[in-house]
Amino acid sequence: MVDAPKLRKLYHFSYPCRDGEETRKFYEDLLGLPLVNCMTADKVPSTGEEKPYAHFFFEMGDGSYMAFFDLGENIMPLPSPNTPDWVQHFAMEVDSVEEVLTFKKRLQDAGVKTTDVIDHEFINSIYFFDPNGLRLEITARTEEPGYLEQAASEAHDAMKAWIQKKAGMIARKSAAA
Repeated sequence: MVDAPKLRKLYHFSYPCRDGEETRKFYEDLLGLPLVNCMTADKVPSTGEEKPYAHFFFEMGDGSYMAFFDLGENIMPLPSPNTPDWVQHFAMEVDSVEEVLTFKKRLQDAGVKTTDVIDHEFINSIYFFDPNGLRLEITARTEEPGYLEQAASEAHDAMKAWIQKKAGMIARKSAAA
């Protein structure tokens, strides 16, 4: 098998939104991500489907984007019915834990409920929801030197252990049913 080309970085993450202006205010005015593009169309280029929409992009500090689709229906995106709301989230990195705390205060001052700072041993994070129900994380790296290399060296063994544990969980659940 030929090696896959290297995927260099995130270009954009796209999510549906209820209202483009509400979303703009949150991402541009509150989080400080500038709106840099807003494309509108009546037809979806990749499918040919007739569906008016606005697709707009907020630029992050590394040149990647948070993007949203406003489908013109003013309907809140629905969460996944079989996934806890803490699972799907988009994490954004800042330079320091102090900046995480600055965002925590800024968000709370704007009426956005956040978690306390969570120490994950290699990052410190806060979590909150945007106006569309998308869970967001603002995080700062705190790992000790060598942590990432150690984690990478153990990742495949940890995955194998998880697969075995998961198989046991599923077998116990099936036996109890």
